Amino acid sequence: MKNMNRAELHKKNLHAVFYPQSVAVIGTNKMKGTVPGDIFTNILKANFQGIIYPVSPREKSIGGVKAFKYVIDIPDEVDLGIIVFPSSVCKLALEQCGQKGIKSVIIISAGFREVGPKGLEKEKELLDIAKKYDISFIGPNCLGVINTDPVSRLNASFARKYPTEGSIAFLSQSGALCTAVLDYARAKNIGFSKFVSFGNKADISEIELIYYLMGDPKTKVILLYLEEITDGPGLMKAAREVIMKSHKPVLILKSGRTEEGASAAASHTGSLAGKDEICDAAFRQAGIIRCENIEEMFNIAIAFVYQPPPQSKRVAIVTNAGGPGVLTTDAVVREGLQLAKFSEKTTLTLKRSLPTTANINNPVDVIGDARADRYVAAISAVFKDENVDGVFVILTPQSMTDIDSIATEIARVANQFDKPVYASFMGQADVSSGIKILEHSNIPHYILPESMCKPFHTVYNFNHFVVNNMPEILVSAHPENQAARKLIDDFIQAGKKHLNEFDASGILETYQMPVVEKKLAKSPNEAGKMAAETGFPVVMKVISDDVFHKFDVGGVVLNIQSEDQAEQAFESIIQNTKKNLPDAEIRGVQITRQIQNGMEVILGIKKDPSFGSVIMFGFGGIFVEIFRDVSFRVAPIDKSTALKMIKEIKSSELLSGVRGTKLRDIDAIADTLVKISALATDCPQIKELDINPLIVLEKGKGCFVADTKIILES
Repeated sequence: MKNMNRAELHKKNLHAVFYPQSVAVIGTNKMKGTVPGDIFTNILKANFQGIIYPVSPREKSIGGVKAFKYVIDIPDEVDLGIIVFPSSVCKLALEQCGQKGIKSVIIISAGFREVGPKGLEKEKELLDIAKKYDISFIGPNCLGVINTDPVSRLNASFARKYPTEGSIAFLSQSGALCTAVLDYARAKNIGFSKFVSFGNKADISEIELIYYLMGDPKTKVILLYLEEITDGPGLMKAAREVIMKSHKPVLILKSGRTEEGASAAASHTGSLAGKDEICDAAFRQAGIIRCENIEEMFNIAIAFVYQPPPQSKRVAIVTNAGGPGVLTTDAVVREGLQLAKFSEKTTLTLKRSLPTTANINNPVDVIGDARADRYVAAISAVFKDENVDGVFVILTPQSMTDIDSIATEIARVANQFDKPVYASFMGQADVSSGIKILEHSNIPHYILPESMCKPFHTVYNFNHFVVNNMPEILVSAHPENQAARKLIDDFIQAGKKHLNEFDASGILETYQMPVVEKKLAKSPNEAGKMAAETGFPVVMKVISDDVFHKFDVGGVVLNIQSEDQAEQAFESIIQNTKKNLPDAEIRGVQITRQIQNGMEVILGIKKDPSFGSVIMFGFGGIFVEIFRDVSFRVAPIDKSTALKMIKEIKSSELLSGVRGTKLRDIDAIADTLVKISALATDCPQIKELDINPLIVLEKGKGCFVADTKIILES
């Protein structure tokens, strides 16, 4: 086992975390209301199906169970160690676990990385011991682990209540959130398969847990709360594999959406690619469903777990109140669903079954005095309609409404069809008993009827697009990358962090990107001659390592038509730059052919601390940061992904020949995106890169890099 890598080791050892035959609670005591005492008590109360050993230096027995002074004193084998000692002695406890041969450990104790540098050092010591003995551990600083499977019934946590058995796995970086989630879920009769608080994730992270749950037959949906993402590509890969191989949806609630006080970036890509935009793009790319809050997460989760997936976006609404029906109709349209058009047979059935005052169109209004029989007639009719692939049932409590009977009948009728049904019994006190009936019958219930739409659409999208059509990320070998790396290494050794356009273009050329030929003039006379050689019209720009945004300092002149104009432009550019940046070291003035009749787009690279190199695409020019019409992907990408990036932006129709405009060379843009993706992958020293603009010509005529800049990591 010593040659086994950590990933393989965790896969092997995690089974003992969830299904141990024997557990040692190391550092427990008899005191109720304390973490050490409550964890031992919770294991006993949950009716754990294995053997439990209390380890306590001071006690001879706890809860009627013989206690041991040290874990190494236990005469039998131990599968799982749960450490609840103070952080000051956790190192010794873990060392003894290693000596005992325990390979799986949960460290509940706090006082590590979360308290500062000294705590981080303690955490590193734990990791060193774990590697020494091939131990896998969850934590430290966590609530613990719960497995509701009757085979195990492990409650190795200090949660107040043991959850009911279910098909949802919940993983959380926050222990405090876990207790709130358990209470929330208990009130809504939501059960769990596995429940894990992984705390500081010093050893086992969400990635290893996701891989484990991929093969867990008790888990159908994986929910995850994260405060930080330390290995974005690893998380994407794990989620993708779970989705592709086991078709289990992965829902993530990621905190930290805003970046208050973030410093301005030096490039357009850097300023546009905030952490949250990158996180959104990465999750979409992997097929992860990102949730806004806990309620939305569970609204979607129960839709996955309780009901069959919809086969289309066509829904029928059955309600006893017109207002909520209209509000839900608006939400249906807003969410991208469709109101089903009933067949003549359905319309006739509804007409015969409902009062003349009822609305037999969609939404179906069974009128406020409706009892269970009227609901049954309406729901049965729309369920049987081939144009309907899902039913939303709304109830508002009237004095004559038999709430419990209606709830019971909804569940009975729904069980006869392989189509999803969601319900919204509006209110709280009056409808509470009916809601309990729905929840116990696995009918997803939503407090507001509009809330039914997003879960329905999310389940539909997952089953009909993400699972079936998710492309694999393609990585190709690029023989040019050695040349690019050599150039970048040379720049770094020379102390260059910001590469001007002239130097940056050389790197792009190693990837055969369509860079416009450049000349560098050192005098007005040289500028005139070079402009004539290039062919008019030309563009002239200042080249300086100290000038990043050339337009801002008057360092660009467009549409130069003669040698005289080129000479004058040279002098103007030099004067403007010196005036605005007196200390700038000017290398010369660049001269390039001016590309005519093109459309400007922007391409970029941003190095993200969580996800690595991120690719950006949008419409170019000076207004890109104002309109923020951009799309992102984590590198590497293939051409099909590049084409999706192009189509995602709101202005993409401008490239497609809308209203008589010329169709642009979209394929050429996609090819260039793939090339900068390869550059980003091959050269991680690139912190930021802008190609702005990339000038796109008509279809079949290609595109040209008109300006570029690169920032390197020192």
